[in-house]
Amino acid sequence: MNKKLIEYTIDGKIYEGYFVSHDDKELRPTVLISHAWSGISDFEKQKAEDIAALGYNAFAIDMYGKGIRGTTVEENQKLMSILTNDRALLRTRIKAGLAATKTLQGVDSSKIAAIGFCFGGLCVLDLARSGVPIKGVASFHGFFNAPENLPNELIKAKVIAFHGYDDPMVPPEEINQLGKEMNDAGVDWQIQAYGLTYHAFTNPAAQNPTAGAVFSETANKRSWQTLVNFLEELFYNHRSYIT
Repeated sequence: MNKKLIEYTIDGKIYEGYFVSHDDKELRPTVLISHAWSGISDFEKQKAEDIAALGYNAFAIDMYGKGIRGTTVEENQKLMSILTNDRALLRTRIKAGLAATKTLQGVDSSKIAAIGFCFGGLCVLDLARSGVPIKGVASFHGFFNAPENLPNELIKAKVIAFHGYDDPMVPPEEINQLGKEMNDAGVDWQIQAYGLTYHAFTNPAAQNPTAGAVFSETANKRSWQTLVNFLEELFYNHRSYIT
């Protein structure tokens, strides 16, 4: 596999993503990865490598700007809030990340999906909400709230959300709200909620019960296997519902 940092620009500002691809010249389905609240980290880079091991390309995009990363809870919250408080700006950046993905060598631009973790889960849901023609999006312990004061575009992507039922940041009523939003929009959607599971359940570094962020080996394995099935359905029309 080839692993390299890729720079791209948004409104004259440099952003830096992490691209994992293959040695051959074959055009491959590609998965865009949107990072959690601290910015691109080893976690997202490893996910890109895990996706590439399935035979796809993977590009972990940058929502903050080259070198801009949070190192404390306060810094992470500040960086994320800039975009969660301005969903039009968030939409601009996530769509620019998709545009950058399509320019990369070996990417089959007709077969792109997006996944995101925590804040990144919100980002990929907003990417779907923007109406871009991608195959599907998957949110892992992401935020669900729809943006206000933005036009309701026709959602073309299939949507799946993996959620810890005991996530204090996204209570059960918001699961129903997302389901209703997707139903009303006529979307092919799924939500998988895992019992006795909290926020950040895919991240082994999440060990903070007080904050409601706890890794779950079981939910992590189950959600990943379902993602594998979901990507096969999106890219190759292999319908598998085994979880």
